[in-house]
Amino acid sequence: MNSILFDETTTAFVYGLQANPIQRMLDFDFLSRRKIPSVTAVINPSASGIHQAFFGSREIFIPMYRTITEACKKHPPVSVLVNFASFRSAFETTQEALNQKTLRTIIIIAEGVPERQTRELAAQAKKDGKWLIGPATVGGMLAGGFRIGNTGGSLDNIIASRLYRPGSVGFVSKSGGMSNEMFNVIARNSNGIYEGIAIGGDKFPCTSLLDHLLRFEQNPRISMLVALGELGGEDEYDIVDALQQKKISKPLVIWVTGTCASVFPSEVQFGHAGAKSGARKESAEAKNEALRKAGAMVPSSFDGLPNAISQTYEKLLKMGQVKKMVEPPVPALPIDFKTALAEGKIRKPAGIVSSISDDRGNEVTYNKVPLSKLFEEDASIGDVISLLWLKKRLPKYASRYIELVLMTVADHGPAVSGAHNAIVASRAGKDLVSSLASGMLTIGPRFGGAIDDAARYFKMGKESGMTPREFVNDMKRKGMLIPGIGHRIKSVQNPDARVELLKAYAKKHFPKTDYLDFALEVEKITTSKRNNLILNVDGSIGVMFLDLLSSCPEISPDEFEEAIDLGILNGLFVIGRSIGMVGHVIDQKRLKQRLYRHPFDDILYV
Repeated sequence: MNSILFDETTTAFVYGLQANPIQRMLDFDFLSRRKIPSVTAVINPSASGIHQAFFGSREIFIPMYRTITEACKKHPPVSVLVNFASFRSAFETTQEALNQKTLRTIIIIAEGVPERQTRELAAQAKKDGKWLIGPATVGGMLAGGFRIGNTGGSLDNIIASRLYRPGSVGFVSKSGGMSNEMFNVIARNSNGIYEGIAIGGDKFPCTSLLDHLLRFEQNPRISMLVALGELGGEDEYDIVDALQQKKISKPLVIWVTGTCASVFPSEVQFGHAGAKSGARKESAEAKNEALRKAGAMVPSSFDGLPNAISQTYEKLLKMGQVKKMVEPPVPALPIDFKTALAEGKIRKPAGIVSSISDDRGNEVTYNKVPLSKLFEEDASIGDVISLLWLKKRLPKYASRYIELVLMTVADHGPAVSGAHNAIVASRAGKDLVSSLASGMLTIGPRFGGAIDDAARYFKMGKESGMTPREFVNDMKRKGMLIPGIGHRIKSVQNPDARVELLKAYAKKHFPKTDYLDFALEVEKITTSKRNNLILNVDGSIGVMFLDLLSSCPEISPDEFEEAIDLGILNGLFVIGRSIGMVGHVIDQKRLKQRLYRHPFDDILYV
């Protein structure tokens, strides 16, 4: 088997869409000045496509494939698979990876893989001449060359441990967490690691401590070895045998953790499945003593590890087997925007400004009023509209008027342009939203928009000091029809019930109805010419809204002007009429109406 698992050009597949570990691998690449990203593709069984990530400050696209086999066919140079599959699927996915000729190193991150399956995978890997690291491992890394997932911990620890460039120490441990700690210890007491591996804490890892020590022994770029064992099992005795048989000639500093187990009155299970005190031979004390006798540098306690590493390294320096390194400058990794913003390191103008709602807390607020408070107060949709549109909590009569408007304009039958368009689109097979949008697009100056125009022109007429007669004459001189005046069917003798209901409500509840009174005087003039030139529903809604806003103490004169200029009244029509249009769309679909085609006899061909 090849003793070199990784080099500075090694590339990997990551099984599972693990965005954070992928980005950490790429960030390490950048710190290590790699020329190409170490992650070539992502295996995502639920979706193919691309995954976006950063290589330094440059955004890159990483392809995603559904299967390992497909990824290997597309990218034959890739030799490593970092398997983030769960313990339930780790066996099958690792088997698939072992069957790929191009993959020769596979790392199983999952904990809890059944022991029988682990042994089967280990046997297959050995038979095929492949390296299998794990399960229950954080992985490992080649300093300055290749990082597996989250190995090495935070970027601060990676920089403090000088992992962005190679040292000369080969390190192996069962524990991933202790590996991160030991990288730092080794860096402070030598020139740092060349390669570090965590074999995993399960009882039967696929590779042993000795497997990697023997790899390090063969690597000319590694000058000394450091290992961290633990109580339980007898793997460390394989290292004793290797030392005695001179298979390991490089200086080895090793410590077996768990010496505290001897003070407990019964067996102790530590964090790893394999770290369990039992027979005397499996104790940390017995293993440390055997290793010491075999020639390894074994300190008297874990606290003595740094000094033992330092002494061994200094001897190698004196013997000329290692050379002091000139530290390269540490590359500056670009900071993620969100991180920099949270730490107050940058400032950026907001792309969108919102002053009406906020959904960042436990619940959304409408103009700073929590939704729960509106529920408690039995608020209405009129209250919500006033908060979001006018940024005011209007009196109850005002919010009730808004609701009456919505009810009034909700529908006007299937013949009007908005409903007609929605019906035609629905019958053409369009979905509800598309059909509704088709109807909404008809709202404008001739349909619905008359509410806004009626408010503007009646407001202009009254506030300019014109009499109703002067206003009518002025509009005539301009060659304009008065918005909000006139109806195809309704007349003085056949009044619009909707208008009568709204007028009655305004007269009863509004503090004043000056604009409505002005419009009714105009109506007397226009109906004297033709009895259907009445104040219609659009006009009545518009002028009564003027009365509502102008009489509310909560609304300032400037806010009154602004509300009319912003077209709030058209907004009320849009909301109200969408209720009816949705109804028509649903009705057509419920009735299973076929595609609409306009009849020939209703078309004048010229």
